[in-house]
Amino acid sequence: MADTAELQARKTIHVDGEWREAVSGATREILDPADALPFAVVAEGDEKDTDLAVAAARRAFDHGPWPHTPAADRAALLRRVADLLTRDRERLGLLESRDAGKTVEEGRVDIDCVADAFRYFADLVAAEAPGRVVDAGSPDVHSVVVHEPVGVCALITPWNYPLLQASWKIAPALAAGNTFVVKPSEITPLTTIALLDLLAEAGLPAGVANIVTGPGHSVGARLAEHPDVDLVSFTGGLISGTKVAQAAAPTVKKVALELGGKNPNVVFADACATEEGFDTAVDQALNAAFIHSGQVCSAGARLIVEESVRDRFVAELARRAGRIRLGRGTEDGVECGPLVSEQQRAKVEAYVESALEEGAVLRSGGRRPEPCAQRPANGYFYEPTVLDHCHREMRVVREEVFGPVLTVETFRTEDEAVTLANDTEYGLAGAVWTADAGRARRVAGRLRHGTVWINDFHPYLPQAEWGGFGKSGVGRELGPSGLAEYRETKHVYQNLAPKPVRWFAG
Repeated sequence: MADTAELQARKTIHVDGEWREAVSGATREILDPADALPFAVVAEGDEKDTDLAVAAARRAFDHGPWPHTPAADRAALLRRVADLLTRDRERLGLLESRDAGKTVEEGRVDIDCVADAFRYFADLVAAEAPGRVVDAGSPDVHSVVVHEPVGVCALITPWNYPLLQASWKIAPALAAGNTFVVKPSEITPLTTIALLDLLAEAGLPAGVANIVTGPGHSVGARLAEHPDVDLVSFTGGLISGTKVAQAAAPTVKKVALELGGKNPNVVFADACATEEGFDTAVDQALNAAFIHSGQVCSAGARLIVEESVRDRFVAELARRAGRIRLGRGTEDGVECGPLVSEQQRAKVEAYVESALEEGAVLRSGGRRPEPCAQRPANGYFYEPTVLDHCHREMRVVREEVFGPVLTVETFRTEDEAVTLANDTEYGLAGAVWTADAGRARRVAGRLRHGTVWINDFHPYLPQAEWGGFGKSGVGRELGPSGLAEYRETKHVYQNLAPKPVRWFAG
């Protein structure tokens, strides 16, 4: 447990360049999910704090220098931020581990990816042309299409990848010249708070970056409806995302929503024809389902495997899932940490219970592990779980569990595999495993998912774009479209030799 000094209430609301307490004086304890003990205290903001932050962002956009700062200078600041993230990698990786429950190694990788995102958007904006010339058909007319910042951005981020998801919003928002108010998840806010300090250290003007720590029902809801907010970007669950869209509609804000998925991992028998192929497909199925305890929007939670290899594949998958080392993420040798909260674990347990009632067969896991030195009794641990003989009518197959639960479905033909993979209201990501290059391209082309991996799972590229079909959301993050989300387009038409029109008498 942290010492008493670390548990003192912090000024974690950042408005107009200053750290402050909540207007109400309310605070919230941040719990370590490995032992359920508090190790930090943050301000618990509400609508009043949100209004102050939005007002600061509005002033900084309307009257401050940042929107008019040359692109090269904005890019230079983003690169300085990336360097500071690299400098503080160990500290931030450990903080991410304690806050979200993931392993320290996962935390370090997250910080590397955050630095990459800042560098990518710095390079992207620095390399852009100042505008696209449009031929008006006359030498007396200069016509150009330019991109300008949207204005004040409300950035609402989730608890599973706190700093990484924040960076996918903050880096392009700043690169485009916007100001923002970020609301991190109330249960994992600590690395986003730390990032605000790094932005200031890098030289970002006061008021450009603001943060309000607090719950979604007050801070998030107010940001979504606020008349002085020009764009709201939200990553989280479908129900909350729907509320954000409804709140933003009356003021016709730009809205970007990333709402999760129920992602198929399709394995054809020919991918397992060799021992190396079989081992690779099993290993990647484990990675797809159980990294960060399955608390990943793109998790490959639906294994769809060809019937001829199903028994062997599931047996080996279950054996290896049972050997995954659970424990506190800061401990050496731990491969999987706890779930983020007691509420999340209870949700996972309810899904597993309903699956068994509906006929699923438990192959591994399905319970809380025995406590040990690496797994305190109060921690929110749950064993990696493999559920066999699943079908589309089960809740655990249809709905996003967001935990270490893998369901197994089978197919006989390529058409059946594609039908199963697309039989979901989500459409975020999916994968296909096959040794047949033609089949790989055919199946990838037919999958209705925003990202499709072939013979791999989970890698993403900052240069690519991240989004989904169906109820996985609207808008794009990363890539050129990620920057475009934070811009408005303006057509500037200049007549160099104006003449009277004489359409009307006079």
